[in-house]
Amino acid sequence: MIATARRVLWQIRRDRRTIALLLGVPVGLLALLRYVFDSRLAVFQHIGAPMCGLFPFILMFLVTSIAMLRERTSGTLERLMSLPISKPALLGGYAIAFGALAAVQAAIVCTVGFLLLGLNADHGAWLVGLLAIGNALLGMALGLFASAFARTEFQAVQFMPAIVFPQLLLCGLFAPRGAMAAPLQDVAYAFPLTYAFDALSRATHSGPLGGTLVLDVAVVIGATLAALALGAATLRRRTP
Repeated sequence: MIATARRVLWQIRRDRRTIALLLGVPVGLLALLRYVFDSRLAVFQHIGAPMCGLFPFILMFLVTSIAMLRERTSGTLERLMSLPISKPALLGGYAIAFGALAAVQAAIVCTVGFLLLGLNADHGAWLVGLLAIGNALLGMALGLFASAFARTEFQAVQFMPAIVFPQLLLCGLFAPRGAMAAPLQDVAYAFPLTYAFDALSRATHSGPLGGTLVLDVAVVIGATLAALALGAATLRRRTP
């Protein structure tokens, strides 16, 4: 598990474009969002604070789906599966590697957002950072699972609008779920990102956290474990 995590981190370290994507793009987008709503800071606070926790989900989904696809198509995964390594250990190595990247990414985004761009979280920026890491692991697990259905990197990227964008639109970030059509409200509660957004919203706004936050976190953890289990089911000793 540790060897897998070290290998993945070493590969990413050598890819400067990926590092720029993971660490620089979220900060740039958050700063852009700040000045888009320059005259409506309340809107920036409503959207920007949760986005600090949602950026890791989006980017980790994209990076993981492409990275795992390369592992599959290059034969690396097949060679790894020929070794005496279990599927949980292999997936655990990816979780450790991308979890470490998520921690760095969350720390940078939250530092810029809360210290330089004027965001605030009533329950502490540290809670937003922890939720961001959990969301990154969720994105990693979904990206790992989605990579099994792609044959090229272009196809892997297409899963972004197919899987991530609907969740962003329906989670309540851009419009309250209560204002949506009734069928969309039901669909929204089937998406794990809805619960991730609710947890971030409670962390960044006043009011008691209560047991609902625990429920939201439990759903996110359950969805992550389920996606990892489905991802493990797609790992084969031989590449089809």
